Amino acid sequence: MSGVVEEMGDTVIVGSKPIMNYIVACITLFNAGRSQIKVRARGKNISKAVNVVEMLRRVFFKDLEIENIEIGTDVLKDEAGNERSISTISITLHHGKEAEE
Repeated sequence: MSGVVEEMGDTVIVGSKPIMNYIVACITLFNAGRSQIKVRARGKNISKAVNVVEMLRRVFFKDLEIENIEIGTDVLKDEAGNERSISTISITLHHGKEAEE
């Protein structure tokens, strides 16, 4: 499991790695006994996070429920002190049964 997943507990942060890395991280969390996890992403990785959730729902967990979707904006400052806004998404998933493999 990636270091990000181990540090965050029940959150998978989607970044620039291949989509299957995040799917495997989610499956690992569910198989470890967690019934609820969050998939989070910012900026251009938002579409990848949605793809992770949809792949989990269609292929691996037919009864996976989306409990909540939160969207927002983070304001970041670069080294020059300029501010820019970046969109965020957090998708909360709930799964109560064993994985369908």
